[in-house]
Amino acid sequence: MQENYKPRDIEQMAQKSWEESGVFNATEDTDKEKYYCLSMFPYPSGNLHIGHVRNYTIGDVISRYQRMLGKNVMQPMGWDAFGLPAENAAMQHKVHPADWTYINIDYMRDQLKRLGFAYDWNRELATCDPEYYRWEQWFFLKLLKKDLVYKKKSAVNWCPKDQTVLANEQVIDGCCWRCDTAVEKKDISQWFLRITAYADELLESLENLDGWPQQVRTMQANWIGRSEGVEMDFSIAGADSIRIYTTRPDTLMGVTYLAVAAEHPVAIKAAQTNAEIAAFLEECKVMETSEAAMETMEKKGMDSAIKATHPVTGEQVPVWIANFVLMGYGTGAVMSVPAHDQRDYAFAKKYGIAIKQVIFSEDVAADDSTENQAYTAKGVLNNSGEFDGLSSVDAFSAIATKLEADNKGEKKVNFRLRDWGVSRQRYWGTPVPVIYCDDCGTVPVPDADLPVVLPKDVVLDGSQSPLAADAEFPYADCPQCGKAAKRETDTFDTFMESSWYFARYASNSADAMLDDKAKYWLPVDHYIGGIEHAILHLLYARFYTKLLRDEGLLSCDEPFKRLLTQGMVLKDGAKMSKSRGNTVDPQGLIEQYGADTVRMFVMFAAPPEQSLEWSDSGVEGAFRFLKRLWRQVFLHVESSSSIQALDKTSLTDPQKAMRRQLHLALKKANDDYARRYTFNTVIAANMELVNTLSKCNDDSKNAQAVRQEVLEAILLMLSPITPHICKQLWLELGHENDIVSETWPIVDESALEQDSIKMMLQVNGKLRGNILVSATASKDQIEVMALADENVSRFTMDKAIKKVIIVPERLVNIVV
Repeated sequence: MQENYKPRDIEQMAQKSWEESGVFNATEDTDKEKYYCLSMFPYPSGNLHIGHVRNYTIGDVISRYQRMLGKNVMQPMGWDAFGLPAENAAMQHKVHPADWTYINIDYMRDQLKRLGFAYDWNRELATCDPEYYRWEQWFFLKLLKKDLVYKKKSAVNWCPKDQTVLANEQVIDGCCWRCDTAVEKKDISQWFLRITAYADELLESLENLDGWPQQVRTMQANWIGRSEGVEMDFSIAGADSIRIYTTRPDTLMGVTYLAVAAEHPVAIKAAQTNAEIAAFLEECKVMETSEAAMETMEKKGMDSAIKATHPVTGEQVPVWIANFVLMGYGTGAVMSVPAHDQRDYAFAKKYGIAIKQVIFSEDVAADDSTENQAYTAKGVLNNSGEFDGLSSVDAFSAIATKLEADNKGEKKVNFRLRDWGVSRQRYWGTPVPVIYCDDCGTVPVPDADLPVVLPKDVVLDGSQSPLAADAEFPYADCPQCGKAAKRETDTFDTFMESSWYFARYASNSADAMLDDKAKYWLPVDHYIGGIEHAILHLLYARFYTKLLRDEGLLSCDEPFKRLLTQGMVLKDGAKMSKSRGNTVDPQGLIEQYGADTVRMFVMFAAPPEQSLEWSDSGVEGAFRFLKRLWRQVFLHVESSSSIQALDKTSLTDPQKAMRRQLHLALKKANDDYARRYTFNTVIAANMELVNTLSKCNDDSKNAQAVRQEVLEAILLMLSPITPHICKQLWLELGHENDIVSETWPIVDESALEQDSIKMMLQVNGKLRGNILVSATASKDQIEVMALADENVSRFTMDKAIKKVIIVPERLVNIVV
């Protein structure tokens, strides 16, 4: 055995061995319990960052541990390859997005292999591969046939520079998150998936996801936003009524104005004869509409001079146009009750609108005044005509019943969730497989003509949609009548690709989107990724799984049984980013210290769900520990020509203590790996074992056998985290098989037994000494020994002993 630890040589040999043997290639085996472990696949930007390394190491540690438990493990890897960044980079570097993407994939694949991840590379996929997105197109057309897909005009956030639609979350301070261009409001025709048709199921089945963090489930529940309320009409003379929805019908008698969105028909009509209103509507078009912005922006409005009729009192209510009402949410209009809603209150105060209190506290001593702020709690109605004296709960039903009887409203369940807009006016994405014919209308591309492949010879200048401007792509013959027609030139939102990739890993058939192999592997047993994906990606993946199930392609209701959301990687207290200049290059670390050191540091520095603070000294510390481990094996191998079987009957007390420390560490490691995912404590326990080994000078045959047992167990416990060095040292200890094929070690319960136990002695909670008691001693015997101890006697002499508290195997506390 070589004396010094040389990670580069060891890791290259190990990785070559694993690749040649195909040891991590998964096949379906009904005789074994399957375990599908998956980390969120990366966008191929060209370089792994430390966040990637941490994410994928967590997944690899879990996969390797589950493999040691005898399970049939699958851990695949692929590439979330479509998206605007590739298109922008291609323009910047004068290279085609496909070429840029595949070059990056090749480089990043090599980086991942250098880290020794136990991936089944036979299942690798890239979402920009036509053989992948062919089935996405095919499934889209299935949904179109089911009326789960539709097209409509919609007000969207439009980036004039990137010429594409932005989600609300992609608008930052009124500007595009990518290029910082001021965002505009624009009505364009968009494709939508009816995710709202599954809103109830998406919400209700959150209760079944007990393997998910509660925080993520709460975030999704809030995003879906189920509410029970009343929808009602405020009529307008000579025009359509204004329909509003409220969850607080008990406040209806306190309405003093209505507020409508700038895109509402009432607002547009008012602007036709009022230049000031028209200018206000133009101002609203460039307003940021993300939730955070809406919460903090200045609330502005204009009186439309139009009146609406209150559905119960018949009073005339002014209609205001307000920048805080969005046409895309609800009906684009809200009833405003300044006395009982703080936003409405501030708006009314600003513009001198009446404030009428109708809800009062049941507690006469409570402060329910609306002189300085809105009273938002529920209570008892007053100033509400026939509903006076009712509680808010009773008034909900009473007012709803009256509106229904008068045909002016009805109870309704609403969702905050909106249908998923999947159209993008960019090039580097999956083409929408639809043709428009003047005679036949919207025609699906026939299955035989799928995939609709992205043309490669397009002009990318950022000025317009490359597909729409292409000389050939937009033109096609109608599949039904054969006449000249036009293709859809939008591409899909890239969340479409990432909403089902986990299923395609399990079933990469050329003849079907998914086959029975997917039903074997799905759902994913453990999914690992950042909490920033809590809503969009994870919600869309859940939705897509239900769509696939209803098409008969999957048999599970949910895609991921267990979810682990890892924390961020920080440096100097701030998140690592190129803009801050505080990034760390994993490749350089691998070259300097080896992959195992990098893997060990990112697992040791913090539990997976907590943020990790980067530390150069911490990396060096991990490297030193691996060198010490190597040294201990070297010394053991060099000093032991042959290892005899362990004789448990003749163990010395130090040997028993070492075995007890080992099997306690092993018992805890079982829990740390299987339930708690606190891999840092596994490493810490093994560091302590190495420390104990380094202090052991016993060269007897039984001591060598104990040392062999301890070293083997250390390697087995650490092999999921540092697989390369553990593979090599396992061979050096005399084994012929690769450690990846070994099973998880079994705790020897007899090693945990103790002849005697050291217990702390306290007097009034203060430590006064220690005693060694028999492991079988009774409480009475322990109490007698404790009271007789010389150190204890000095503090209890001439004092009345009130009680003696004994914590088994830990301490005795004497209260005087």
